[in-house]
Amino acid sequence: MTYRGRFAPSPTGSLHFGSLVAAVGSWLCARHAGGRWLVRMEDIDPPREVPGSAADILAALPAFGLLADEPVLFQSQRRAAYDAAFEQLQAGGHLFACWCSRSELAAAGGMHRDGVCVSPEDPQRPPAWRLRAPDIELAFDDALQGPQRQNLREAVGDFVIRRLDGLYSYQLACVVDDAYQGITEVVRGADLLDSTPRQIHLQRCLRLPTPRYLHLPLVLDAEGRKLSKSSQAVAVDPADPLPALRRALDFLGLPADAPAATPAELLAATSMRFNPGLLRQRSNAWDV
Repeated sequence: MTYRGRFAPSPTGSLHFGSLVAAVGSWLCARHAGGRWLVRMEDIDPPREVPGSAADILAALPAFGLLADEPVLFQSQRRAAYDAAFEQLQAGGHLFACWCSRSELAAAGGMHRDGVCVSPEDPQRPPAWRLRAPDIELAFDDALQGPQRQNLREAVGDFVIRRLDGLYSYQLACVVDDAYQGITEVVRGADLLDSTPRQIHLQRCLRLPTPRYLHLPLVLDAEGRKLSKSSQAVAVDPADPLPALRRALDFLGLPADAPAATPAELLAATSMRFNPGLLRQRSNAWDV
């Protein structure tokens, strides 16, 4: 099967350094494999979106030499596919309605397990829908982080598939769209390493293929916060892309000193010498 990778940003702000690292890492892995690199806009959560940021991100990527091989997929246009997956999960007995609030769950230990709600049914408001987390240990080999194991029941409990406002969760949308786009390897930041067992379980429930996974070092600020959640997450400058692109390559442990007049030239020179084994397992830190 032809390698198919992707970069899937959320439109919660302009392209920042952490997102650039993920985009560059996924692009290089796809090019090394002679495959295709796709872009998916994960605009599934309107309350969290920053107006105009989707367009800003899509305009910035070509300035850094990152050109998608197929048209961009927008999750906001995929509601029917998520509805179909939800119905399949419901028909398979994997889902249950839940009226538990966060405060109620926190008072009960903070974890929803075994399909047992701490809040009674409330016919006056719509429920959230959760997927039952079985008491099983899911294991997978991450291409950079190594062997991973997680007991879904103990680590995350029953998790939300559709929120009480009717919006679908990231976990469901990601799984459905990775299968729809034929993604064979997911290259993304290590902040999503913990989500992978939930996604593998969803893939099994929906009878979808499981891609390979590679989780890149996460860019953190000086206080240990993910850069996208940090006040220091200044947008990279598409008008002067080479400095940020060289820093991204250096962060990944890749040679960044090739002479190049444009980002495309620098990426081409890097891809000629690249293999995924060069990616750095490093302490997740960056002096922003």
